[in-house]
Amino acid sequence: MTALAQQEDADKADFDRDGYITRQPLFDAAKMAEISGELDRYITQCIPKMPDTEVYYENKDDPSTLKQLQNMFKYDDYFRDLIETDTIRALAETALGEEVNPVNLQYFNKPAGIGKGTPPHQDGYYFHLTPPKAVTGWLALEPVDDENGCIHYVRGSHKADGFRPHGRSGVLGFSQGITDFGTPEDATNTVNFPGDAGTFLLHDSKTIHWAGANRSTTRSRRALGFIYFAKSTRIDEAAKAAYKAKLESELRQSQKI
Repeated sequence: MTALAQQEDADKADFDRDGYITRQPLFDAAKMAEISGELDRYITQCIPKMPDTEVYYENKDDPSTLKQLQNMFKYDDYFRDLIETDTIRALAETALGEEVNPVNLQYFNKPAGIGKGTPPHQDGYYFHLTPPKAVTGWLALEPVDDENGCIHYVRGSHKADGFRPHGRSGVLGFSQGITDFGTPEDATNTVNFPGDAGTFLLHDSKTIHWAGANRSTTRSRRALGFIYFAKSTRIDEAAKAAYKAKLESELRQSQKI
């Protein structure tokens, strides 16, 4: 067996057991510098072309508080190639055991001192898939730790049937959070992932995860997210459209977009 095949087998075993795969780092410093530079270019050149429903700010009147971008690969060739043809797609296919469709490439930031926490949630709750075969990748663009909001997982939580109950969270960009989170089992199985730029996490759509607020007054917490659906899964388009319309209406009424 080749070294690559051994690594793929180990990744699949980790994913099936824990609900996630980790790489620390996935990319070297030169690649991370390239990605960060392309992101800076994207923010300048592409945001003006994007609808306001795909650009979120902590304070929409202050561009320096940029919080989240959706569907980046639709507006730029570099980020289209990053999600469609790079190493990350191969990891997604290893985890799910089949070919995947790239669905979303997101930018996440927790600006220094004001970046809010991400509520405990399961991504698949938003996806409306049958079966819920999907993964989300998360790539740190700068050092991340407990102070500026590293990710926490509940190990093995992807094995439970269905999804935990979710309700309105009030957090822009993460509209739903788990309403019964905090059980003894949640606490026992929680793990967190501080790391340097290039740290990469890939989790199952049913894996419970969250991140704290950015308590640092000097450091941001910038990252990219990559969503892939297994080719065998199907989207409930009616449920997805209804959820999207309701969410956008609520965001406009609250003047968050």
